[in-house]
Amino acid sequence: MYKKFIKRILDFMLSLVAVIILSPVFLIISILVRVKMGSPILYSQERIGKHKKIFKMRKFRSMTNECDENGNLLPNEKRLTKFGKFIRSTSIDELPELFSIIKGDMSIIGPRPLRACDLPYFREEEAVIHSVRGGLIPPDVLSGQPIITYEEQFKYEMDYANNVSFRLDVKILIVSISILFKRANEDYGAAERPHLKDYRSNKGG
Repeated sequence: MYKKFIKRILDFMLSLVAVIILSPVFLIISILVRVKMGSPILYSQERIGKHKKIFKMRKFRSMTNECDENGNLLPNEKRLTKFGKFIRSTSIDELPELFSIIKGDMSIIGPRPLRACDLPYFREEEAVIHSVRGGLIPPDVLSGQPIITYEEQFKYEMDYANNVSFRLDVKILIVSISILFKRANEDYGAAERPHLKDYRSNKGG
């Protein structure tokens, strides 16, 4: 009952309330991003949703559009500003995802929705991950670590997809608060992890 009906209702209602309450924060961050990094304020990227449906997920920009003399974008670490690191570490950059939750593309809690181009690099046994909506807060926060390997991440996500419950969601929500503080203290915003496509290509699948 919870997985099929109640979870979606809670997602919609809580996200709608959050957007209303946090509207001043949205305005302030939008202004700061525009001043510090220019336009656009948001960036969108195709991500993998429930049943492998592709959707556009939006975040606040955390990097500039600086290019080299040939017009190519500079490496991520050179375009990531101090302000960008801050909104990443505090997860403020992910607030626009609340609109994806309201729309029904995402859930408050669920597997990390990876890039659409990463889809072919999931293994057969990991298919269960896409039986549920991706989430703003991932189940791998239960690891207690800000950054983990894909193998560890998928283990938590498969377990979550097979055992969705209100109790588990509450547990993940509570643990995520401590992880947020840990991420901020450990400069998580500057951390870089290879995308799944690159990671598994280099490992030979």
